[in-house]
Amino acid sequence: MAILIDQPSWPAHGTVWAHLVSDLNLDELHAFAAAAGLPRRGFDLDHYDVPEANYHELVAAGALPVTFREMIVRLRASGLRVTARERRGL
Repeated sequence: MAILIDQPSWPAHGTVWAHLVSDLNLDELHAFAAAAGLPRRGFDLDHYDVPEANYHELVAAGALPVTFREMIVRLRASGLRVTARERRGL
């Protein structure tokens, strides 16, 4: 099981952002994020939004770089994916 990170490519707030996910469970994701010093406010239902400035640090800490497509495939397979439709309904 792994913590995955995609390439920073989502522009907002003067930077670009990556997504950090677990392909196992949210407890693993929260533990990794806490150990890396990521604020809980960066969590968005199934992933953490992380600024480009943190990307290399998270990879060095053990996050596996993947494409956005691979991330989505693995997140769906884990059962943790929250779709846009589900987000609107929350």
